[in-house]
Amino acid sequence: MKVNVAPTKETPPGRLASRWVPWLVIGLWVALAAVMVPLSGKLSSVTTDKAVDALPASAESTKVAVLEESLPGAEDNTFVFVYRRADGLTYADRATVERHYDTLAKRYPPKTVTSGEEDDDGPSISPSTNGKAMMFTIDMSTTYGPPEELVGPLREATKDRPAGLELDVTGPAAIDGDLDAVFDGIDLQVFLTTVIVVTLLLILTYRSPVLWFIPLMAVGVAALTSMATVYLLVKGFGIVVDNQNSALLTILVFGVGTDYALLLIARYREALHQHENVRVAMIHALRGAAPAIVASAATVVAGLLCLLVADLNSISGLGPVGAAGILCALVAMLTLFPAMLVLLGRRIFWPAIPRFNAAMQEKPGLWGRLGTAINRRRWVATLGSLGVLGVLIVGLTGNTGSLREQDQFPSPPESVTGFTVLRENFPELGGQPMTIYTRPAYQKQILEIAKRTPGVAQAEAGATVGGWTDISVYPADAPDTPAEYDTIKRVRTAVHAVNGAEAIVGGPSAENLDTEVTTTRDEKLVIPLVLAVVLLVLALLLRAIVAPLVLMATVVVSFAAAFGGSVFVFDTILGFKGIDYSVPLLAFLFLVALGVDYNIFLASRAREETARLGTRDGMLKALSATGGVITSAGLVLAATFAVLVSLPLVMLIEVGFLVAFGVLLDALLVRSILVPALTLLIGRRIWWPSRLSRPPAEPPTGRPSGADDKEPALQR
Repeated sequence: MKVNVAPTKETPPGRLASRWVPWLVIGLWVALAAVMVPLSGKLSSVTTDKAVDALPASAESTKVAVLEESLPGAEDNTFVFVYRRADGLTYADRATVERHYDTLAKRYPPKTVTSGEEDDDGPSISPSTNGKAMMFTIDMSTTYGPPEELVGPLREATKDRPAGLELDVTGPAAIDGDLDAVFDGIDLQVFLTTVIVVTLLLILTYRSPVLWFIPLMAVGVAALTSMATVYLLVKGFGIVVDNQNSALLTILVFGVGTDYALLLIARYREALHQHENVRVAMIHALRGAAPAIVASAATVVAGLLCLLVADLNSISGLGPVGAAGILCALVAMLTLFPAMLVLLGRRIFWPAIPRFNAAMQEKPGLWGRLGTAINRRRWVATLGSLGVLGVLIVGLTGNTGSLREQDQFPSPPESVTGFTVLRENFPELGGQPMTIYTRPAYQKQILEIAKRTPGVAQAEAGATVGGWTDISVYPADAPDTPAEYDTIKRVRTAVHAVNGAEAIVGGPSAENLDTEVTTTRDEKLVIPLVLAVVLLVLALLLRAIVAPLVLMATVVVSFAAAFGGSVFVFDTILGFKGIDYSVPLLAFLFLVALGVDYNIFLASRAREETARLGTRDGMLKALSATGGVITSAGLVLAATFAVLVSLPLVMLIEVGFLVAFGVLLDALLVRSILVPALTLLIGRRIWWPSRLSRPPAEPPTGRPSGADDKEPALQR
């Protein structure tokens, strides 16, 4: 159908359409960038990946870590060297182990050297009972450098050994070093990969040799500004930012910023057909797109700020970090981006330049035909969509257990495989030791209690320093397993019962246990709060109650389906051994807040069209008008989160895949089929209690009042 839209040649409305406004906006952004861009490079200097920094101060393992740092020797890094030969160690192998020990002791004089057994005639080296392995442990002062700088030289210094003698350098410091190596340069990697992905998608979307560069430049400026803003927040308010949050910040800004650009360009292109003056066209485009974009940003920001109530510092820190990124993207895409488009004029759309005074031709198109099909088969569309989501939800019956620290790497590094070797050959030392601090007068009593606790393989007293005695306790079970966690809980209960001992239990596994417990508590608090806040934002935007409830229900079901489908992929295809403790909460936040975005874009346009056309035609018009751009936005956002899948850490792979899959599910199924079908089934009552829910006195299309509701729900 061809519709001639009378283009207007009106005088620019007000000062916002003046020629100098775009130049002023760009000038202000240039001045801001001159200040903020240098600060953005400092963000990596304030990020941390220490477990104790993520935990609240009230956690028992945090108290142990704080006490360790305050006592002499806390600066030590512990490395464990495990040698093995499958068919049994030879004399030459033992001589090699002793030579390596001597070399390392001279190069890095350790404060203490410990082992399971002491050999008075030689170095502190422990042979295994099966005769196939030997090990020694060295505590090295951090004055020699951080773990990531020590692991490489230690492995290099022990390379010369007989053929067949294998060595794994492991221990807490080696694991920290390998983990830090994973995050080394991760911010730059994520930034460059995201830029490449977004560039390719924008080129494919616009098929223009130049248009893609403008949103990319604006989003890039927003990303750098957000990094600087987060750096200032860390320095000013002491929020915790880890490397994972830093990577998520880049993904969020590029994802949502590009989405905002796609929506604004779509409106701007429409306006250019109707207005000769590009500045006037941009003002009309902003009037049409900005309310939905602002509502979308407000929803995400509100959801992110709900994380401030979390006890886990790494989770609560993500709240202001993500909110700062979203706000920077919002401001940049509603000020800098429009100013750049206006200055470049219509030619930026070449070769498909939108012409003024051109007859706009409305074609049914893919989304128009889809809307017609949904209208004819409303129940089929609804039940079919829910059926697909239901099948995916079944995936939640798979392995949703917590991921162990040793399983965080898709390709386990030497420090992780070394733990397995250590456990196989030295069962009494194969777990991560707990550390108990107690007052010296109660040392023997606490030591005996620890030894008698079920699940403890070995316990030994350490040094007494600064009014405290430390005791190392080795669990019998593998690290980060439910059985080991139960042992930690039993030890804590037992030693806490000794009055006056002031005993506290910490260590790597205890930190992981406290993290899991804190995260579970945070989920129970944050998830209901996010739902309530997002529902409130939707109610204010749509000025209704039924529509927000329907939209929220679809998003929650979509999240469950995305989680179920992802668990199936992680468990069956990728072979992951569990779900990282932080993934459910992060995925819920992103998918609820970002998933509602597409419903906001659709529902706000549907509400706008309903005022003219009625509920049925208004929804069909909204689906036809927004289908292409929202789908493109969903693909861009999903692709940006999918960048995380390329990183060598299971937690980031899980978050990236789950959010990308969930965004696609929202954009292609929930927003495209389920929400329109439910709206058509409910009719004008979807807008209750606003005036749109009441029958119009004079139907705008000439149909009898209440025509929306009297149409058959299923037309054959």
